Amino acid sequence: MAVTERSGAAFELKGRMTTLTVLRVLTPDPQVLLQQLDARLAQAPDFFDGMPLVLVPADGITIDTEALTTLAAGLRERRLLPVAVAGLSAQTAASAGLGVIPNLDEPRAETTQATAAERQDRPAPQSTGAARLVTQPVRSGQQVYARGGDLIVTAPVSAGAELMADGHIHVYDTLRGRALAGVQGDVNARIFCRSLQAELVAVAGQYRLSDQINAKLRDAPAMAWLRDGELELNAL
Repeated sequence: MAVTERSGAAFELKGRMTTLTVLRVLTPDPQVLLQQLDARLAQAPDFFDGMPLVLVPADGITIDTEALTTLAAGLRERRLLPVAVAGLSAQTAASAGLGVIPNLDEPRAETTQATAAERQDRPAPQSTGAARLVTQPVRSGQQVYARGGDLIVTAPVSAGAELMADGHIHVYDTLRGRALAGVQGDVNARIFCRSLQAELVAVAGQYRLSDQINAKLRDAPAMAWLRDGELELNAL
């Protein structure tokens, strides 16, 4: 049967920024990991649905083909989406239906152990672009990204929505969903909101889930920022 050609394009490639969560594997036993993961999922059963994951074995942890296959299958059963590994061979990754990310930037031990003064001496990316203003509600499933600048939202942010900014995030209403400031590494970025009900807040890669937020800050004006590399949450 002849294939009929059409004049229209068959596909289109578009660039889009997508958040990938790194799952650091601290044990060679996938069952131990999955049991502990079940406890975390029970705290926020809907938050992790469909979350793309990159699996990264910690230093000294060896994951063989069987263990990786079991782990990937267990994650998919829990409605997570493992997409790739780092630090493993392509053959091992392929056995579990995963790709390989060869140069995933992970914090090195000397960076983790650096003093606060040393961290302050290192130049950090700074947001220099114009702020992005959003005046309509941000609904579940929507992602709003302010590239190169701050994000200002004057309407409610629903559960399941995601805010991202290279700079600060200001929400002059209720903040649910996820808010990630300084996504390109700006450690001076902050998150401000009028009512904190977020599923996750993060600044320059340091994050806190809803169950880790002080109950006194729930439904209250709050600010998230980094102090000596650790995420802090304070009332406003």
